[in-house]
Amino acid sequence: MKMESIINSTILSLACFPKSNPSIHHQKTVKARRTVCCSLSSSSSSSSKNSNSEGDANGLLKEEEEEKYNDIWLLFKEAQQNILYLNKLRLVAVEELNKANREKQLLLDKIQQLEAVNKLGNEQSLWRELLLRIDSMVLTGLIDSAEASGMRKAVMGNKFSVALVFFDIRQKTDAELLAQLRHFSVGSRKNGFHIIQICTEMEPLVSVGSLSSYVTGLSKALQKKGHIVEVILPKYACLDLTEMQGLREIEAELYSYFNGQLHGNRIWTGIVHGIGVTLIQPLYYSSFFDRERVYGYSDDFERFTYFSRASLDYIAKSGKQPDVLHIHNWETAIVGPLFWDIFVKQGLGGTRVLLTCHGFDSQCLEQPDKLALCGLDPARLHRPDRLQDHTMTHLVNILKGGLVYSNKVVMVQSIYSKERIINSFSHGLEPTLAIHKDKLLVSPCGFDNSTWDPSKDKFLPKNYSADDLKGKSICKVALQQQLGLSKNSSTVLVGCISTESLDFDLNNQKAVWNATPKSVQFIFMGSKATSADGALEYLKKELKDETVRFINKYDEALLHLIFAGSDIILCQSFHDPLLQVPLKALKYGAAPVAVTSNENKFRHFVDREQETTRFSRFISSTFGYLSLSQAVDEIKNSPSKWKQKMVDAMAKDFSWNAECCDVHVSAYTALKSL
Repeated sequence: MKMESIINSTILSLACFPKSNPSIHHQKTVKARRTVCCSLSSSSSSSSKNSNSEGDANGLLKEEEEEKYNDIWLLFKEAQQNILYLNKLRLVAVEELNKANREKQLLLDKIQQLEAVNKLGNEQSLWRELLLRIDSMVLTGLIDSAEASGMRKAVMGNKFSVALVFFDIRQKTDAELLAQLRHFSVGSRKNGFHIIQICTEMEPLVSVGSLSSYVTGLSKALQKKGHIVEVILPKYACLDLTEMQGLREIEAELYSYFNGQLHGNRIWTGIVHGIGVTLIQPLYYSSFFDRERVYGYSDDFERFTYFSRASLDYIAKSGKQPDVLHIHNWETAIVGPLFWDIFVKQGLGGTRVLLTCHGFDSQCLEQPDKLALCGLDPARLHRPDRLQDHTMTHLVNILKGGLVYSNKVVMVQSIYSKERIINSFSHGLEPTLAIHKDKLLVSPCGFDNSTWDPSKDKFLPKNYSADDLKGKSICKVALQQQLGLSKNSSTVLVGCISTESLDFDLNNQKAVWNATPKSVQFIFMGSKATSADGALEYLKKELKDETVRFINKYDEALLHLIFAGSDIILCQSFHDPLLQVPLKALKYGAAPVAVTSNENKFRHFVDREQETTRFSRFISSTFGYLSLSQAVDEIKNSPSKWKQKMVDAMAKDFSWNAECCDVHVSAYTALKSL
């Protein structure tokens, strides 16, 4: 269509060329001839009077020849101009054609990339679905756990050839698939780890706090590095299943022990972001997870203890033999004692337990007798070196039990060292943490760099990277224009993202704004949190200025543009596991400046001890002690130095794929040597 329009425009332009008029030239010739004839006649009749008449006629003929010559030259010049114009049109048409060919090639390359990604995603989903079908065969009694173990090894050892052999898995019954599996050659033992995460949240299925993004982000990162990850969750009534592929119910009830009896459960399986997910739905205790909220009920101990025991029953009865059981916070910490006291002898001798703690403020204290609900012996566990609470000694501490009975413990903390966490943030668990110090590890959180990357961010008007920052100034001007701010890429722009956990210090915000040069622009974005939005409304009334903008509604596209267009992003803390604001700011070339209410200063303590994360050490050497005014001064007074600092920050990788994943792989490796 593009070439057709070019040709049509060319024809139209040719039709409009300036052309010589034949009638004009004809008139000129006739006129000249008449002049010559008249002159000759007059000369003939008066030849006797003027002997020079013949010379006059010759002069007239000469003038006629000159006029003809001029007409011919004029026609030549017009033809030359027309040729040049045609040549110009030809060059434009060639350039348009080349541009169209380039665009076509880029489109073809993009299609090939998408097809490759789609093919890889389909292959990964296929072999994970195959593993889930093997689980189903065990639960329905088609095969025993020993045969299932061999089949899993075959699938995981030959996962790239699985797509060729089992491409029609969804059309086959379990019996047909079993026959095919038995003919499938057994491959070598997988090189990666087989990890099963028993948890209470997973993005996007159910998200309450930072655990959900952590489980999904870490699982995806581990699988990129060749490890097999499965996730077991309760089947909450509030689950968002829109992004789960291949959801199916296993046609067999799983029985698990609770309160002296065996109770039936429905088992559902599916795939989320290439991760195999199992959902456990209690039948008799159906009300446990058929509620509006995930947490905050008086029977939370019973609910999550039931789920933890049912998860272990499912793993044992399906014949799974994972390398690691990865559990999280107090909600599934009871898996530790259950595993070592009951399940380790049920074909799980090679399995080890890793506990992740996202904080020690929530521990769950209960009466010792309640441990018997899931089959544990209260008398055996209600001891100072096991589950007995240090302060309220008549109670058992469930999180403490997880710490004691896990082989490794990962504390998710981006800033503080192991020693500082034990001494200052243990919430009464300091004696237990000190005893088990050698098995403690510190890991930062991460962020999803497949979504948050300025070089391929679909929400930005112009992409950019550490190697080419031109797009960042374009994003800043676009942000200023969208929010009605004065458009100037050299103006310092400060963004602030409020979260549901943000302790918004209003007086501090006012003091900082008042102390900041008025040439600095501020953008505050709120969230769905009522408290944060209320704070923004208050600030909006107090800080009436043409350089300040407030966005109370959460807007995904605008959020990306704020990160891209800002020079500085204000953070409540450098440790932000919920929204990962500091990590995203660094990726987008914006300096994270932490805000605290202490003495109305923008500061945040950064631990300088050696036993901290790489992220903590980087922050402490760059932005850890910068106030807002100091950051603004550095941008204005040392632009080259500041630009280099931001380029270095953008080049760092603080995503889930980097340090967070490395810490966990190191922990898994250490577990296998125990």
